Amino acid sequence: MNKIVFIGAGSTIFMKNIIGDILKFPTISNSSFVLMDIDDKRLSESEVVANELIAQSNSNATVQTSKDQKIALQDADFVIVTFQIGGYQPCTINDFEIPKKYNLQQTIGDTLGIGGIMRGLRTVPYLWTLCEDMLSVCPEAILLQYVNPMAINTWAIGAKYPTIKQIGLCHSVQGTLNELARDLGVDISNIHYQVAGINHLAFFLELKEIQSDGTYRDLYPTLKILDKKENTSANTGANERCPNYVRYKFLEHFGYFVTESSEHFAEYVPWFIKSHRPDLINNFKIPLDEYPKRCQEQITEWKNLTEDIINKVPPKHTKSPEYAADIINSVSSGSPCTVYGNVINNGYINGLPHNAAVEVPCLIDGYGVHPQKTLNIPPPLLALIRTNINVQELTVLSLMNQDIESIYHAAMLDPHTGAELDLDQIKNLVDELIREHGEWMPPWLQ
Repeated sequence: MNKIVFIGAGSTIFMKNIIGDILKFPTISNSSFVLMDIDDKRLSESEVVANELIAQSNSNATVQTSKDQKIALQDADFVIVTFQIGGYQPCTINDFEIPKKYNLQQTIGDTLGIGGIMRGLRTVPYLWTLCEDMLSVCPEAILLQYVNPMAINTWAIGAKYPTIKQIGLCHSVQGTLNELARDLGVDISNIHYQVAGINHLAFFLELKEIQSDGTYRDLYPTLKILDKKENTSANTGANERCPNYVRYKFLEHFGYFVTESSEHFAEYVPWFIKSHRPDLINNFKIPLDEYPKRCQEQITEWKNLTEDIINKVPPKHTKSPEYAADIINSVSSGSPCTVYGNVINNGYINGLPHNAAVEVPCLIDGYGVHPQKTLNIPPPLLALIRTNINVQELTVLSLMNQDIESIYHAAMLDPHTGAELDLDQIKNLVDELIREHGEWMPPWLQ
């Protein structure tokens, strides 16, 4: 029986989806789940949801809870991390409202940019304490890391705790594949694709349809035609309030489709969000302050789930797009699968730093995680990726060396921030954010 530990189990919706997925695999449905969180109320609600899912599945799975991380981790086989350090309030609010004082606007702010840097500074120290505990009580466990900023976190874990068996997980690849299949009118099961890059900045290097005679048809010419059409599904995306105009504009100029949504991608580059160019923001339908809105929606969803718990309405579950259950099943059963994961770049992508976090196809089997090498990333895409890696590297260096200068430099070299603010403004912004985040910052910054 697998012992699967959730750190940050108070992220109830996320926990519900992954446990629901696991219970659909007969080989792992009898797992022992341990839910850990520091919030008593959320932890108890998550326990109720997990038990309801188990009851519906008729499995012999069990659930325990703990507020002590080290006790929860004892003899774990898999550790799933879903916490958000500092929460929506006050930290996410600060990450958005303080930059606005400097006329710096964001959409999501959890991966790169000033918001991503601050989130990395808050999050990595807690991940390091998790790694310390894992080495002490479950050194062979596989860490399934779902926390943003994904690339910074993965890089920082690899830099300080290289023996931890980690894989960073996201749903941008499979989510975008579903969008493309819909836009192209192609059965997703007939699409052959290859993706590589870094988290939220990876690209579909191959996108082909498998024909009935076994040959392949390149789908990119059709995708580029869709780009030229007005008011097509290709320009609406999965979320009607966040059209895909940005990604299709990038496709027009660079020839490849990026895996992350337009609202995310717009703030990783210097071309779309400019305070002195409101026409760009309007024409590309870029939803500023999108992440705080989503946080509010998640809070509402959680409240609705809480009311269902009180009214004894059984939670409903259909298979989610997350990879966690597939990975656990493949490692446990030996039945292989392939996922896209974030790992340390031990030669998997030439042209990127060897210690960076890259997103590549990973074969999962009974022996663990096996990242696959990617050889054919075009130079312009590598060059764009490196602009983001610069920020990630300097953020990790600041944490490793306890060096505030590296934080300033990370922010100054961020593509979006540097396109909007001058050097003195950026330094002042960093100082104000660190000051306002206070206790959520690493001790050496407090």
